[in-house]
Amino acid sequence: MFKKYSDINIIEGVRNQDDKILNWLYDNYLQSVKSYVLKNNGSSDDVSDVFQESIIALYKQITDDNLNLTTDLKGYFFGIARNVWNAQLRKKQKTIELKVDLPEEESSDDQPNHILERVISRAFQKLKPDQQLILNLFSEGDSYEEIALRMDLKSEIYARRKKYLSKESLLEIAKKDPEYQEYLRFLK
Repeated sequence: MFKKYSDINIIEGVRNQDDKILNWLYDNYLQSVKSYVLKNNGSSDDVSDVFQESIIALYKQITDDNLNLTTDLKGYFFGIARNVWNAQLRKKQKTIELKVDLPEEESSDDQPNHILERVISRAFQKLKPDQQLILNLFSEGDSYEEIALRMDLKSEIYARRKKYLSKESLLEIAKKDPEYQEYLRFLK
């Protein structure tokens, strides 16, 4: 149980469906996945589902020779798990898309939209240039493959991850804006 395996040993163990390696993965990687899912509106049942789907996704990437490690395997696996959980959340609940377009008619109901638009606009200006670029390309309808090519990224998967992290940064900055609290009061 306390044995440490190298990333190469783990990858080969997953490829060969080695029970020792899979149990080691469970013992050593589950806690970070569990922590993330529970902090993001998940249950214990969700943790098991996300972990299993992540193992399957990793196995598929390894066997299809699509594994492109840009970090250590644990970080890579956590990224897969986070993407799996975020996809499940999108399926479970209808998420409110942040719309920044101005409505054609002005009404008193538009006040929260104007506040949110200002908050998002200010937050966007605080992002790093590459984060702004990837979000702009995505909003213009570029595919992840096109984004990877235009931004000279290693793969479509890396472009997808970079877009996700950029969006998360945007939301984190927006949530720290004092006017965001005003926006939340309007929604109540």
